Amino acid sequence: MRAARFHGLPAGFRPVHGKLSPEQHLVVEDVERPVPLMGEVLVRTAACGVCATDLHYLHGTPTFAKPPLTLGHEISGTVEVLGAGVEGLKTGDRVLIPAVVPCGSCTACRTGRDNICERMTMFGNHREGGFAEFVRAPAGYVVPLPPSLPLVESALVADALSTPFHAVKNRGAVRAGETVAVFGCGGVGLNAVQSAAALGGIVIAVDVDDRKLALARQLGAQEVVNATAKDVVRKVRGLTDGGVDVAFEVVGRPDVLQTAFDSVRSGGRLVTVGYSEEDWKLKVSRVMFREISVLGSLGCRSAEYPVILRLVASGRLQLAPLVSARLPLERINDALGNLEAGTVLGRQVITF
Repeated sequence: MRAARFHGLPAGFRPVHGKLSPEQHLVVEDVERPVPLMGEVLVRTAACGVCATDLHYLHGTPTFAKPPLTLGHEISGTVEVLGAGVEGLKTGDRVLIPAVVPCGSCTACRTGRDNICERMTMFGNHREGGFAEFVRAPAGYVVPLPPSLPLVESALVADALSTPFHAVKNRGAVRAGETVAVFGCGGVGLNAVQSAAALGGIVIAVDVDDRKLALARQLGAQEVVNATAKDVVRKVRGLTDGGVDVAFEVVGRPDVLQTAFDSVRSGGRLVTVGYSEEDWKLKVSRVMFREISVLGSLGCRSAEYPVILRLVASGRLQLAPLVSARLPLERINDALGNLEAGTVLGRQVITF
């Protein structure tokens, strides 16, 4: 089968953000088709979303499994082969593969927080990912797709939609009528916008790209703020009579975290969704005196996937407007280059 493989970075290589060099490119090559083990299924990939997490590995963040490794973790497809002992699925079933497989037995899993499982494995990180024609996955964690949902677009649910939905519903605990600011309107941020709007939040979208802000309005934002303007905090606070109830930082930069934090009202919440290896200097006195909650958010609980799929099927959450490009596997490096350059609106998907 064909797969896009990450072979690691040369010793001493230092990536330059903004443009991928040939040393960072994935190699599309022929590899042996996997065979499902007991309790697993082999899924014929229909689509795999291209995520900023894939770029992190090309920038030097190590994968858990040593390269060469197939990247990609937003996967939809059809069941091709059933491993021994698999029940409840059949060949040809349309399925979603969640980005992370929890162990099911650690304290986090047993207390209903399997998104922070102590022994989780992630596709395209711990195990072979979805930039390949076939993917091997535990049968108990693949999610059947309702017949009404499009197979290709549903790949986004695996991470680009489920991650912000968990952040909005469970970590930010957005309630109807609350004011919400989403800082960063990439693929994940735009879905934070529509998730908050679907739960009844009054949403302000903040980004530097007017195209993304226009799409944010289409997905439910009532106000938008271009972050290249001066006094972003003052604009957000002015729109909300003193600050938002909840702010979501979906960029992963300390300066954006600070702006989001300063935009929260007394007694409000800040939820960090974007990944960063940099430190952020938090003003503890404001956290204490204003009783501001600062919360992290990672992935999505297994129990939320059926809920999300029902919301998509009902039309309260949308997939089609988020897919900006469908590209064949041979153009994976073009897709990653677009993401690196910051030109992507919504999500690119590799299709098979």
